[in-house]
Amino acid sequence: MKEAASKQIESILKDYHWMMNSINVLRDSMKDAGEGLTAQYGDVAGMPKAQGTTSDPVYRECVRRERRYSVIHKYEAKISIIQDRMHLIRDDREIEVLHWLLEGKSYRWIAKHMGLSHTHIGRIKDSIVKKMGNYVPNGTDVTNDTKLRMHKSAC
Repeated sequence: MKEAASKQIESILKDYHWMMNSINVLRDSMKDAGEGLTAQYGDVAGMPKAQGTTSDPVYRECVRRERRYSVIHKYEAKISIIQDRMHLIRDDREIEVLHWLLEGKSYRWIAKHMGLSHTHIGRIKDSIVKKMGNYVPNGTDVTNDTKLRMHKSAC
């Protein structure tokens, strides 16, 4: 089970940067109330509607926004898995590699920045994932990976 948690943590690490960016973009796009969302009036309002749908643009916009809020919540839950485990990383090299991975940098970029090989960066990342995957909250001997089981990577 810890191996599954490690694989999912690795996947979340890979997706972390774009999820953070998506959260920011989605929140910014949700700030306004919408433009031109007036329900129809007059003769058009009295016309028959298609069965099973609504022609009310305000309602449809609310439904669309609710879906977007659920996406934001899903991304935040995945991101919090990593953030809740960041305190486990204490080695300076691991902290540096984790920082740049979360910023979306490639192994080669990190390797050039730190003066190491990209394969060594991969081994450091594996060590980070192992530490995060072995995290046992509340003193129990099983990994709390209920959030991780539901995660599906975009890659």
